[in-house]
Amino acid sequence: MTTTTRPAPTAGPIALATPARIAGLDLPNRFVMAPMTRFHSPGGVPTDEVAAYYRRRAENGIGLIITEGTLVGHPSASHETTVPRMTAGAAEAGWRKVTDAVHAAGGRIATQLWHLGSERRPVDGIAAWTPSGTTGAPEAGAAAESLPMHTMTTGDIDVIVAAFAESARVAARAGFDAIEIHAAHGYLLDEFLWPATNRRTDAYGGSPARRAALPAEVIRAVRGELPVIIRFSQFKERDYEARIADSPAELEAILTTLADAGADVFHASQRRFWEPAFPGSPLNLAGWARKLTGRPSITVGSIGLSGDLPFPQAMSRLGEGLSGGEFDLVAAGRILLGNPAWARLVTEGRFAEIRDYEKAHEDVYY
Repeated sequence: MTTTTRPAPTAGPIALATPARIAGLDLPNRFVMAPMTRFHSPGGVPTDEVAAYYRRRAENGIGLIITEGTLVGHPSASHETTVPRMTAGAAEAGWRKVTDAVHAAGGRIATQLWHLGSERRPVDGIAAWTPSGTTGAPEAGAAAESLPMHTMTTGDIDVIVAAFAESARVAARAGFDAIEIHAAHGYLLDEFLWPATNRRTDAYGGSPARRAALPAEVIRAVRGELPVIIRFSQFKERDYEARIADSPAELEAILTTLADAGADVFHASQRRFWEPAFPGSPLNLAGWARKLTGRPSITVGSIGLSGDLPFPQAMSRLGEGLSGGEFDLVAAGRILLGNPAWARLVTEGRFAEIRDYEKAHEDVYY
């Protein structure tokens, strides 16, 4: 593995090290670990190895950890067998070990509740549940569209809302500090937000606010258990040019619907955090979320990666965004795979010890 010598940035590390109180949670700093699927929970049950993985990031200075996506307890949620679930019994007990380990290290931890939607492979006789029976992915073509997909009825919507609510209750019992609802990247709740996949003509389709109706119902169903973060994005895993909102006004209609439902924090996923979300303003997507709703926001997108924006400029941009109130927290993902101590190295100015992200880091688990 290689290291990169980086000149010392300016105010970024100082701002990142500042404590914060967000949604009633006292956080030791502004560092967040972004959710990343790792496939290390056989049968959907987190192991002692999973607990050690998350504890290692907490004891090295990550103030708030957001777990990899955890599947809600419904057969349509996913076909994966090594992705963790948030269900009663063995999975709940496994997660209790994780939260205890993170808390012992002085960190806070949220679970991300997840339903794959059309990304679920239709195996075991279970079709993928979707808003309108379409993927929306431009390269998917007729082959993907011909896979079995189930267009959800209003009764199905009630079932999914109930599944999220039950998983939230499990998360509370397992000791989590917050819940993140995954409504980004082309998965089920985002498929309702995105016009390309939501072609409904009932109360769950049409205008931006109506497309946000299902995520809003999920928020209302879970918010009594723990503080609620909602993750949203413009881009999708299969379509980087996709947008749920073409203007700040459309985004406002979506996000205020979610805020009114009880979202405490907005986690705005971008591919590159420094890029403006809309023409005519330097605000990134997290900045717009904060401006439009008044709620705290988390920025994320290639943070810590050296490929596009040099490290000093990236740190300076983060410092400006935090000190200027554009966003409140900063989530890093891939850089933490090969650098469990990344947050500590940043705040202590030990930049030469940070290893550049490599694809091979995704194959290790420590």
